[in-house]
Formats: sequence, structure tokens, C-alpha cells
Amino acid sequence: MRHPGLPVLGADTVVVLDGRILGKPRGDAEARGMLAALSGRVHQVFTGVAVARDGRIRDAVDVSAVTFGRLTDAEIADYVATGEPADKAGAYAIQGRASRYVERLEGSYSGVVGLPVAVAHRLLIS
Repeated sequence: MRHPGLPVLGADTVVVLDGRILGKPRGDAEARGMLAALSGRVHQVFTGVAVARDGRIRDAVDVSAVTFGRLTDAEIADYVATGEPADKAGAYAIQGRASRYVERLEGSYSGVVGLPVAVAHRLLIS
């Protein structure tokens, strides 16, 4: 170990709609399908965070609810064509071009981005 005693932090995010996990799309067609499913709906974003230090692991999950406005087929096609959805859970990046589709956010913006800062801070100082 190059830096003993220092913490190692990891996080990952999934989008959940109607109990179904929407991970990263495997192509443009799947991205379009995910975005069409999210259109006009509320979904949950779960971001798990873990901190390992000195042989001990602490973890937590941050949950937020995101409401998308209704998307037209043209909006979905245009967004997918940007390439932004390709490596994003649920096929969107709230911090990017998809921000225009978000009508409501209940929870943590940074958690939806992929690292809930308050949760990470709490785990790092404990």
C-alpha cells in the first residue's frame, strides 16, 4: 500500500423506475428507451458510497427522487445524438444537457450527479 492510513472512497449510482434498475445503456436504442420510460415520470436515484480506511469499511446509500418533464421523440433523439447518455445510469446526466428536462428534485443534487458530498463527508470524518 502506497499511502497507509489514508481513506479510499468509492461510489456508484443507479436509476430506479417502477422497481426496475436502469444502469448504463448498452447503445443508443436502449438510451432512447430509458429516456422514453422516464419521460413525464418520477424516478429514484440511488448512490452508494463506501470509505475504506485502516481495514474498516463504512458505507451509506443516498436516495433522491427526480421528476422529468414530458420529452418528445425529437428531444430524446437529439439528446442521445450528443453522446452524453452513453455512460450514465438511466441514460442522462443531470449536470449536463439533461438538466433542462428535470422539473423537480427531492434529495441531493450531488447524489444524482454521482457523489453525494454530504454523505461522503460524513463517512470520511467518522
